[in-house]
Formats: sequence, structure tokens, C-alpha cells
Amino acid sequence: MAEARTEQGRKRLWVGAAIFLIAVFFAARYLLRDRLPVHVARVEHALIQNTVSNTGRVEPVDKYQFYSPTSTTVKAIYKQEGDTVRAGQLILTLDDVAARAQVASAESAVKAAQASYDAATHNGTQAERQASAAEMEQDRLTLEQAQRGLDALTKLAATGAAAPGEVAAARARLDAARASLHATEQTAQHRYSASDIARAQAALKDAQAALAAAQHTEAQTSIYAPITGTIYTMDAAPQEYEETGKLLVEMADLHKERVRGYFDEPDLGKLALGQEVTIKWDAKPDREWHGHIVRLPVTVVTYTTRNVGEVLVAIDGNEDDLLPATNVTVTVTTASEPNALSMPRDALHEQNGKYFVYKIAGDELKRVDVTIGAPNLTQVPILSGLEEGDYVATGTTNGQPLQEGLPIKEIR
Repeated sequence: MAEARTEQGRKRLWVGAAIFLIAVFFAARYLLRDRLPVHVARVEHALIQNTVSNTGRVEPVDKYQFYSPTSTTVKAIYKQEGDTVRAGQLILTLDDVAARAQVASAESAVKAAQASYDAATHNGTQAERQASAAEMEQDRLTLEQAQRGLDALTKLAATGAAAPGEVAAARARLDAARASLHATEQTAQHRYSASDIARAQAALKDAQAALAAAQHTEAQTSIYAPITGTIYTMDAAPQEYEETGKLLVEMADLHKERVRGYFDEPDLGKLALGQEVTIKWDAKPDREWHGHIVRLPVTVVTYTTRNVGEVLVAIDGNEDDLLPATNVTVTVTTASEPNALSMPRDALHEQNGKYFVYKIAGDELKRVDVTIGAPNLTQVPILSGLEEGDYVATGTTNGQPLQEGLPIKEIR
């Protein structure tokens, strides 16, 4: 019996030892296994902004351009590119000899057309009216003589002293005189028809328009500053020959500028009037300007190789260190949440249309479903599933995938 009990105790001892060794093995394996090195980030409240960026071009709000009105030479230049000029100051003059000759010719044409129109509306020129009056007076005298001759022959015929043929001839002369006077009177009163008057009036208007154009051309041979501003383009030199239509001078008030932004078609639906805009220029990387959208696109146009909508951006403030025609980067803030619970976008995962994160739970990863708002390029607003102060995994340092239940080593 004693030996049996001893053998049984020995077996129990061996079993216990085996169980202990197995427990030690698994404990050591758990404690000594590799832990996944993970980058973690804290969930906290922060400002989240959604933006859209693209290219733009600076332009004056009110730009004044002056072209050569005719083919001529530059007589004199009084201001240079970069000069600030006051309203009314003379900038440049062109040779105006040909322009003045054109004005003189146009004035002569107006006077001739005016005389023709006056003649049409007054039944002829003064000479024509005087000639008509003299002709009518002569026709009246002829009519009176014919009437007296007929009367005399009629009396003589009654006594048999004149033949009936003579009376008939006298009556014919009277009728002819009466017809001639009537024709002369009609001519004097209605020398020009309504269509003649209309043609004369149209010719006068054409001559007046030609004169106005000639005077306008002459006036443009002297270029004066219409406002107080800066000359930012001067493409002319004294005695240089300029073709008609060549751009000579551009000027503007450079304290009043705007940006014409070119946004790709898919981004146009995110834009709205009044949205804040940040403007950056590569030539001054340490500076930025601010503005807001004042006009949205009305159509899509082709700009270089892109289909874009043109957006006008008013520059806030009175800055004048953005040069006209410079290319800038325009960033529009389309949405802003000043105190949103957020995390880095790298921590977000999606499966079957649902979002989740790997939350740090002790020294392991735990998969947690989350509801999110509208993310931007770097941050995601959290609507539910996490609380401020939670930590989430954003990735590993060795490229291994994240997985729920894995032991981890945090890297912050």
C-alpha cells in the first residue's frame, strides 16, 4: 500500500511539473514575442479646414490700355514704365499731321453734306430758288400776254375781223403759258422728293460720323493719364514707327488689384461667394495675401490644356506689391470647423463602406468603428466612436499591416 501511494505521488509530481513547464513556456513565449512598432496619435479637438488650391493671375481692377490709333511715329515720351502719374498728365504724343489732315477733310465733307441737306429741305439752294422765282415771274408775264391776246382776238372775231383759227391759236398759247407757270410753281415748291431728303440726311450723318472718328483719332495721338496710377507697360520709343492698333501703354491703380483664379471643373461645385482665399506668390515665399471670392464662373473655358472656371478674387487690404500679370497660387477655404474632435487621416481605414480605426488598448490594438465628418488632406473629424485623449495607430515602422489583438510598442 505504501509503495502504491508513493508511486501515485510520484506521478502527480511529474504531472504538476509538466503543467508548470508548459505554463512557463507559454508565458515566456508571450512575454518574449516581438511587439509591433506602431506610430500612434492622440485624438483631440482642433481646427479642421477644407481647401481647394489652383493657379491664378493678378490683374488690376481697372486697367487702362492705349493703342496707336493710326500708323505713325512717336513724337515724344514724357513718362516711363514704372512711373506714377497724376490724372491728366501727358504720357506720350504721336505725330498727328495725317490725323489733322483727315479731320480737315472730314470737316469739308460735313459742310458739303450739310449744304445738300439744307437744299433738299428748303426746295433748293438760294441760287436755285432765285432762278425759280425769276422763271415764275416770266411765266406770269407770258400768261398775261396770252390772256390779253385771246381777249382781243375774241372781240375781233365777234365783228368778223378775226378768223376762228386765230382765236383757237391764241387760246392754245394761253393754255401753254398756264401749263408752263404751273410746272414752274410745282418745281419751286417740290424740287426734292421725300426719298431725296432721306438720302441727303443719311449722307450728312455719314459725314458727321466720319468727322467724329477723325477727331477721335486725332485726340488719341496725345495720351493723357485718365487716373492717378502707375505705368506698368511702355512699349514705345521716340521716333519709332507704330502700326495701327499696336499696344503702347498700360496703366492702372496698383492699390486696387484682384486675382483671376482658374479652378478645374470638378472643384467648381465647392466654391461659393464670400469664401476666404489665401494667395501666395513664388517670388515672395515668405508673404501671403488674403481675399475673398466676389464672382463665380458663368461658364467653363479652356485654359492651356485644362477645362476651368474663372473665379474673381478681391484682395483684402491696400497692398500694392503684387505685380500685374504675375502667376500665383490661390487656396480657397471651402469649409471650416474650429473645434472638431479629430485625428490624422492616416489612422482611418475603410471596409465595405464602413470606417474604423485601431485604437490603443493597453499594449494591444483594438478595432473600433467610427463615424466621421468631411475630412481634409491630413485630418478627419470624428463624430462618434472615439473620445478626446484616445490614442490610435497611424501605421507601423516596419511596413507590417495593423491587426487587432497584436501586441505593440508605441512610437510617438
